[in-house]
Amino acid sequence: MFEVKRNIRVLPDGTRITTFSREVASANAIEVEVGTTGFKGGNAEHGSRTYIRISDLGGTDMYVKTSRRSFSNNTSECEVFLGGDCELETMLRALKFAVKVLEEESKEVID
Repeated sequence: MFEVKRNIRVLPDGTRITTFSREVASANAIEVEVGTTGFKGGNAEHGSRTYIRISDLGGTDMYVKTSRRSFSNNTSECEVFLGGDCELETMLRALKFAVKVLEEESKEVID
């Protein structure tokens, strides 16, 4: 079994959000942290907030590339590159955990 930690994050817009994190380890180790306020019935101005973080704790071949929109501070794209079988394994486990948290915290059935 793995330990799940409960955290509080303050997002850039000032929203306080409860997140959950866990370590995923194999030959490499990563930590995934995720949370959401759940559906709020609105767009970016009035809707939900969702937070996802993946951190290398050691031995992970990971590269992330981001692109910005012209004349904006918003990111238009992010790409994650992983090298190695263990990186694939740990990322799969991390993403499954993230989906589970988001489904449970959104209080919605998603298929």
